[in-house]
Amino acid sequence: MAGKIITIAQQKGGAGKTTLAVNLAVAFVRSGKSVAVVDTDPQGSLGRWFMTRLEARDGAPDMEFATASAWGVAYETGKLARDADIVIVDTPPKADSDLRPALRAADLVLVPVASSHVDLWATAGVLDLAAREDVPTRVVMTRARAGTKLATEVAAAADELGAEILPTSVGNRVVYAQTLGEGKAALEAPRSRAHEEMDALLKDVLAVLKKLD
Repeated sequence: MAGKIITIAQQKGGAGKTTLAVNLAVAFVRSGKSVAVVDTDPQGSLGRWFMTRLEARDGAPDMEFATASAWGVAYETGKLARDADIVIVDTPPKADSDLRPALRAADLVLVPVASSHVDLWATAGVLDLAAREDVPTRVVMTRARAGTKLATEVAAAADELGAEILPTSVGNRVVYAQTLGEGKAALEAPRSRAHEEMDALLKDVLAVLKKLD
């Protein structure tokens, strides 16, 4: 049976797409899943992370990696999904026709939304494109500051957009940026609240995928 394809998309840059991609990828690997990641963003942040990780592991990858153009993503993800349990696609910050192939190829679209109204405004375009492609979509609140008025307002506004929000939020923690630059994920750093967040987020995503079967 083919693996599940998860596309991570957000029109606004800086919402944490690559951070979410790498941390979920490592979480899936640690849970025993075979994983492939695909970088379709010309900035190549996911690719740089993977190469840094590969060097740190002395050239022994624990996941597959590929790059793809907007129009080659369906072929690349389909090929990888024949062998991998999970394929995670990192996309460029845009919401136009170039994003559609990555949405169309997905079993699930995750939309990271940082806790700001600007990020939320940018989310509507991605949600609309995903709806047109009839792809299940979930919002992940990122860089969240729990208990703040802003976080509460943004979450409420996201709900008004008709977006389903995953229960677990990803906090605004230094460990996510630090480990990203080292070719690692927060789960590979000394235990912290980030471990609890990523373990919980993994369970959220697995529950959605199971429901979609």
